[in-house]
This record gives sequence, structure tokens and C-alpha cells, in this order.
Amino acid sequence: MGKVQFKSKHGRFFEDFKLGQRLVHAAPRTLTEGDAAFYIALTGQRYAMTSSDSFARDCGLAGAPLEPWLVFHTVFGKSVPDISANAVANLGYAEGRFMASVYPGDTVHAVSEVIGLKENSNGKTGVVYVRTRGENQSGETLLEFVRWVMVNKREAASPAPEPVVPKLDGAVSAAELFVPEGLTFEEYDFRLAGARWAYGDYEVGERIDHVDGMTVEEAEHQLATRLYQNTARVHFDALAQKGSRFGRRLIYGGVTISIARALAFNGLENAALTLALNGGRHVAPLFAGDTVYAWSQVLDKAELAPDIGALRLRLVAVKNQSCADFPLKTESGEDQAAVLLDLDYWAAIPIKR
Repeated sequence: MGKVQFKSKHGRFFEDFKLGQRLVHAAPRTLTEGDAAFYIALTGQRYAMTSSDSFARDCGLAGAPLEPWLVFHTVFGKSVPDISANAVANLGYAEGRFMASVYPGDTVHAVSEVIGLKENSNGKTGVVYVRTRGENQSGETLLEFVRWVMVNKREAASPAPEPVVPKLDGAVSAAELFVPEGLTFEEYDFRLAGARWAYGDYEVGERIDHVDGMTVEEAEHQLATRLYQNTARVHFDALAQKGSRFGRRLIYGGVTISIARALAFNGLENAALTLALNGGRHVAPLFAGDTVYAWSQVLDKAELAPDIGALRLRLVAVKNQSCADFPLKTESGEDQAAVLLDLDYWAAIPIKR
């Protein structure tokens, strides 16, 4: 019997990351109309701009672009084996920019750079900061974002690197938002989109309860995460999770984002295209059998063109509880146990003149 060859990869531990390290992620992915349809099946997303070729063409585009969050999750999934295979938790996002429309037939690949490292006080884990970029088959940048992840150390006794925490922008400025080439809302059909609310109908500070809820089942979240080719063990390997903190599989945080964004259709029907991810954090875990509800608050507004505006929105998802008059914090200032997600993003919306 020949010698056993250990060729399988077990992922990077905290001490395997170096500041400035460039990671080219494997398995490029050509996205298709099938991916778009499957994404709708898993999330219930209803925005006309990304659902209908004819609607998108009437808005000056070549056809219905792929949902930006589908592209985000695909790029994120590419990075998992190299960055978060041994993660304890994905902690947050910043400086996310959607920089080009993606259409069926485009191929997506990803590359990341380590921009920060800091060992935690327990000596068993550390936080890794990376900037990840998704590119198409022509090398054009499709999107980029920063995320930071708590990763286990291989050996607690391993020396800690010099701590470097990157300074990150609190939000993407309106001047940096990418407007897809050719996009126009001059002939926008509010009836087909589902509501008459346009840029001028929203006020800064306004809060919108999206009312509807969605219960997530075990098979659904695993199918969604496989769609993105995210291989994190915490989402799939039930046996490995028996001795973990929660004792069961966690739902990938991107599933929470996409379901909350799909629920946001009820009240934000015309805010179809996500332009930027300003920041966000997964406040609590989601498990199979939980029901997701969501509300949004308008944080800011900007006019990008005579007929194109943008809303800066705070999207909050909670579980197993209606969002009506829901307080984010307890009286002691702690996060409410039901809060799942707190996300800050920009979305395009028509301006009526």
C-alpha cells in the first residue's frame, strides 16, 4: 500500500495571513439565466429591473442585469476557502461598491488583499481584514468590498503579528456611486414596478415596515449557499457542529441579506438596483425554522441625474417577531436578541419631474 498523500486543503488559520498578502481565489463562475431564476426561487425577489428584460430595456439597459446581491454572494463564496474556512464569525462589511452591471453569460472571478490583522485578547483567535474584488472575463472590476472575519489560530502559542486595523470610510459618498451605462428612468413604468413611490416620496428619517415575513428551511439555505459555492463547514456539516457554540448549522449571513432585501420590496418597490454597501454587521445567527422580518430607514438622499436618484437605506432584519415599533436596543443599550442584521446601503430610484 502506497504512502498516503495529504492533498486536501483545510483552510488558512490566523497565523497563515500576512499583511499585504494577495489571494487569487479558485473556481471562476459563469453566471447564467438559470442562476437568476434560482436566486428568485430561493429569495422571492420581485424587483422588476432585475426580473424583466423588457422592463430593463425600457430603462436603457441591454436587458435585465443580474441581481447585484447574487453577484456579491458569488464573489464572497469564491473567497471563503482562502479566508474564512476556519472562521468563527464574519464580523462586518464596509466600502462596498458595485461598479459594473453583470449580465447572464459574464464570468466572475475574485481576488483579495489582506489589509489588516489583529489578534484577540484570548490568544486563540484573530481578526483578518480583507479587500475583495470581483472581476469579469475582460478584467473589468464588477464590485469590491472590505470585510473582516474572526479566524481561529492553529496554535494559541503562535506569536501575534503587529496589530494593524485599517481606517475605513463610514459610507460610500454619493459622488462615488456607479450609475449603469445607459440607465434612464424617463419612461419608467411605475405600474409594472408595483408602486408609485419615487425619490420625492421618501423623507430622511422615514421608517418603513416591510410587513411580510419569510421562514427559512434547512434545505433552502443550504441550496442558496451552494449556489454561491460557499464551502464554509458551519453551514453544511451537522456532525462537525455538534460540539460548537450553537450545536447546529448556521445559515450563511448572505441568505439573511438577500431575504431581507427581497422583503424590502414591500415599500421600496422602485429602489431596485443596489449601488453600494456602506457597512453592515450580522448581529445574531439565523437558524432553520426561524422567520425573517425587516424594516428600513431612509438615512440620506442624493440626485445622481435629472431622472435618477439614490436612497441611502438602513435595512434591519429581525427573527420571529414583527418589526412594527421594534426597538433596536434594550434599555441597557444591548442589541435586541431578535436582531439579525443591520445593513447600510445605497439604492437607485426614479425621480419624477
